[in-house]
Amino acid sequence: MTSRLKQLRKKLKINQTNFAKQLGLTQTAYSMIENGINPLADRHIKVICSVYNVNEDWLRTGSGEMFSGSPYEKEFTNIFSHLAPETQQYLLLMARELLHTQEKLLGSDEEE
Repeated sequence: MTSRLKQLRKKLKINQTNFAKQLGLTQTAYSMIENGINPLADRHIKVICSVYNVNEDWLRTGSGEMFSGSPYEKEFTNIFSHLAPETQQYLLLMARELLHTQEKLLGSDEEE
């Protein structure tokens, strides 16, 4: 898991100090985890997965994709869940129209 922690941190372009702060750790304590000296606590794994949208299975075992989905997916789902049913229907209609417009635009680019 230590190599995946470093890989994730580099992918996010975050230094050890700032990554450690998100976990409530000092840079020294986090460095000892990343270097395999100390284990990463389950609560820190949960924080990493929640804050950075990381696939927990990937972090623990290396299986699957690094991220659970698009970085916007979690935020969109959260916003959508707070909308009234009528507004959700309207948003879905608008999203379908946007997708249709995108397909038309991309389709016309391919024909040229």
